[in-house]
Amino acid sequence: QVQLEESGGGLVQAGGSLRLSCAASGRTISGYAMGWLRQAPGKEREFVAAISYGGSSTFYADSVKGRFTISRDNAKDTVYLQMNSLKPEDTAVYYCAMDGRRWGGIPKYRDEFDYWGQGTQVTVSS
Repeated sequence: QVQLEESGGGLVQAGGSLRLSCAASGRTISGYAMGWLRQAPGKEREFVAAISYGGSSTFYADSVKGRFTISRDNAKDTVYLQMNSLKPEDTAVYYCAMDGRRWGGIPKYRDEFDYWGQGTQVTVSS
């Protein structure tokens, strides 16, 4: 069973940047697409970004396109989310997730992910 642990969240002013990390244990991330999702208070969990198992393809929600960048280091079993030009509406708990299909396509929807971390809080003040 894979465990995913997020880190790097915190409080930042609008326009600032944060870099989230997700460390996997129990299973290598090699061969598995990975992603980030978020959940704001009172809202459903929503897709943010995903990266293919090899790292060559990425996909973003329209709301973060051009501001967020997802990347991965398979040797370190770690996935990153670089968040720039943060806005108050980016405030949420951010979750790292793994698509359980090995060598599968890049996921684009929340329900395509099978394993989740506990989340890390990101708060953007105006």
